[in-house]
Amino acid sequence: MARKDDQRIRQDRVETDPRFPSGPWKGFWLQRLYRGRQWMRGLWLRFVDGQVEGGGSDCVGPFTFKGRYDLKTGQCLMTKQYLGGHLVQYDGVNQDDGLWLWGVWSIREQDSGGFHLWPHGVEDPTLKKKHAEVEAPREEAVGVASTAGADV
Repeated sequence: MARKDDQRIRQDRVETDPRFPSGPWKGFWLQRLYRGRQWMRGLWLRFVDGQVEGGGSDCVGPFTFKGRYDLKTGQCLMTKQYLGGHLVQYDGVNQDDGLWLWGVWSIREQDSGGFHLWPHGVEDPTLKKKHAEVEAPREEAVGVASTAGADV
């Protein structure tokens, strides 16, 4: 009976470190075979005691996540299991820099690509970089373009 009580207590607890909030998340992965961002739908992640679990679906199908995270390093390693399908390893990090969880996914030694995840309700952290690029001073952009073909 003690084991059921322990499991129930663990299910009620969540991580208190703000880098790893439990609940709904948003995110995408990139792969050469697919054009653009491949968004995950209905994504949820639960962080507690160094363990992470979750699930959702994407263009490949429904999946679950299981793995671990480290509060000292911010590293998060997860295995994505497509229901009735293949495994994908996610090796990411949260450096507490506002970019949330990002890194590289891999399928054995067959393929790999990037991914980016963040809590639902938070603005897409990848838009900050795009916005900064759009606001680059005109003179700098022109200066770079005018020297592109020049002999130095």
